[in-house]
Amino acid sequence: MLISNRLTTLLVGFALALLGAGSAQAQMVLRGATSQPVGHYEFCRSYPETCGPNKQIGLIQMTDRNWQSIIEVNNVVNEGIIPRTDMEMHGVAELWSYPSIEGDCEDFALLKQYMLERQGFPRSALLMTVVRQPNGEGHAVLTVRTNRGDIVLDNLDKRALDWTLTPYRYLKRQSEANSAKWVAIEDGRDTLVGSVR
Repeated sequence: MLISNRLTTLLVGFALALLGAGSAQAQMVLRGATSQPVGHYEFCRSYPETCGPNKQIGLIQMTDRNWQSIIEVNNVVNEGIIPRTDMEMHGVAELWSYPSIEGDCEDFALLKQYMLERQGFPRSALLMTVVRQPNGEGHAVLTVRTNRGDIVLDNLDKRALDWTLTPYRYLKRQSEANSAKWVAIEDGRDTLVGSVR
């Protein structure tokens, strides 16, 4: 057990060191206000307490304990929810909701956001984010804002990754100041996105 705990501590320390040594652009660059996705607008009508001005704005301090919490939530949701499209589940093209057994990409991200907020992380650092996949399809992930850079939790990848190490083109995400508002992302990695993996 002692060896297992030491190994876990070493691995967490190594992961934190990698995050700290990340790219020159560890934080996403924002361009200003943009449109709120229709699915999120409808979600806010169903769950108004989750949308509005954030009381506390700040980055998550990336301690061993916080990193372990983020990894645990990411794993629990990715392993516990069955991937299904909104059309398969609800008969509509787009419906953002909290999943119980099955869900699509934004449902995974919403549940991770909910669970991390319940663990004490500020909502302003847990941001729903819309991206474009290399195949051109839209996708949603959760961006976790930390003092070591922006980390992405994704249902298509088991790892929690620095956003610059993902294959996506970043389009927009929730505002840190107001969870009902969205901001555009200036993704300067466009020439690299196709060759990341």
